Amino acid sequence: MSSSLPPKKPDVNLSLGLPNLHTCSGRLKPEERDVKLIQLLLTCANHASSGNLHHADACLRQISRLASINGDSMQRLAARFASALAVRLVKRWPGLYKSLNNGTGLALCDIDRAREIFERTFPCMELVYAVTNRTLVQAMSGERVIHAIYLGSGSPKLWVPFLRGLQEGSKEFDHGPPHLKITCIGKDREAQERLGAVLAKEAEILHMPFQFDPVIVDIRDLRIDMLNLQPGEALALISMLSLHVLLTEDDRVESHFGLRKNDQMKDAKRLNEFLEMVKSMSPKVVLLVEQESNHNSNRLVDRFVNGLHFYSAIFDSIDVAFGGLSCQDRTMMEEMFGKEIENIVSCEGREREERHERFDQWAVRFVNLGFSPIRLWSDIMDDALRVVEDYGPCWFKVINVKGCLMICWHDRPIYCVSAWNCFRLPTNNN
Repeated sequence: MSSSLPPKKPDVNLSLGLPNLHTCSGRLKPEERDVKLIQLLLTCANHASSGNLHHADACLRQISRLASINGDSMQRLAARFASALAVRLVKRWPGLYKSLNNGTGLALCDIDRAREIFERTFPCMELVYAVTNRTLVQAMSGERVIHAIYLGSGSPKLWVPFLRGLQEGSKEFDHGPPHLKITCIGKDREAQERLGAVLAKEAEILHMPFQFDPVIVDIRDLRIDMLNLQPGEALALISMLSLHVLLTEDDRVESHFGLRKNDQMKDAKRLNEFLEMVKSMSPKVVLLVEQESNHNSNRLVDRFVNGLHFYSAIFDSIDVAFGGLSCQDRTMMEEMFGKEIENIVSCEGREREERHERFDQWAVRFVNLGFSPIRLWSDIMDDALRVVEDYGPCWFKVINVKGCLMICWHDRPIYCVSAWNCFRLPTNNN
């Protein structure tokens, strides 16, 4: 890299700010600029990983001339990844990092708002909700008392159709609508209160016995006695982009001493304990929705490459949805994804919570703990395709892979929906 940098200068001028559009170079064609940005980002990631601060800073300076939070999708994506690399570098000076990061992150209400915008603008989550809703309705058909435990930011777009589906399905039986209890796990009290009010009103219209129990707690602190389980309930657990935080481990020790190869399955004590707790409740169905990418490698460069591939699909879809124009809604969404990118790139050990894994890895974890996959019903695919058609011409599609559903942008999977149940060994009463 640049040989003009003084080799013994003690301070390093890190390029922390996200670049503006007017700083971008007009000399390169867009295709050439994109290739150059990717090369610079990967080079910078290698320097950041090895601790070569001067060379990493030189890369960031070049990236800042080509990237922009107001440019096209690649420029915006590059700006977010460059910012994440800069944060990783500045963490070497804890005082400086804490001063720059003094509570300026997205608040829970802002994250909730960003998710609402994402759901409204893209079919991704509506596809997820359609698949989840149909799976739950079919799994709970004929049950008199249903208890659904939900991990994630509760959206009426999932639960209102579920209530209506249960009410419609109950017409086949003599006992009328089932008694439905929803326990929602999350840290945003206001969002849960809003959801509970909406669902209570809908249940009243449908003449359905209904109970909504908000549990204001982090998923990592959830205990079985918080769930108010009752005998005779048909139990379902739904995790919406939430379970990957339980993969968080202090893996820096293993990495330092070489206790585990990078491509081997990581231990996850918290996840194992959580799934053992779930298994003890004997749910009829466990629905898992997760990002379809691997951001749980010890090596920064591996996470970085996978992150670029995954989030480029997200940012491309945002660019298409907004016609390349900037606005407050778009900025808020990209800030939300930018925080995920920052966690993947800049954090290690217990700080790194965005540990997304692919379906094949989740499958190994679930099967090893005694869960069996449920092949999603064929008519669920029809529901998902109708959702895509309702959005008009778009580049999203749904494919069935090994009995689970992949939601793709072009041919790149971005979200996966899978269903599981658990088998219990017969009790020996002798």
